[in-house]
Amino acid sequence: QVQLVESGGGLVQPGGSLRLSCAASGTIPSFAVMGWYRQAPEKQRELVARIVAGGITDYADSAKGRFNISRDKNMVTLTMNSLKPEDTAVYYCNVRWAGRPPIEYWGQGTQVTVSP
Repeated sequence: QVQLVESGGGLVQPGGSLRLSCAASGTIPSFAVMGWYRQAPEKQRELVARIVAGGITDYADSAKGRFNISRDKNMVTLTMNSLKPEDTAVYYCNVRWAGRPPIEYWGQGTQVTVSP
């Protein structure tokens, strides 16, 4: 069983920065995809960024140039710069890998609020 514990959310002014961390307990294969999703009020959950084996990264258009995702063993970090009010959402850590059925875990979520 894998548990994901997120930290680092909070309130920040527009233009500010935050760093979200997600620590995974249990065994995470090196080929697992680790990522961050977010869900704003009355909106669907959406991908923010993910990282796969070899350090290959994928970002939502809204995150490109401002956010950076990195992984160190069982920890994935999202560094967010130049934050905008529209980045306000609950951010969720996600880990998944292929299996029968596919294996997927979610964190409990951490609130990020960007406001003057």
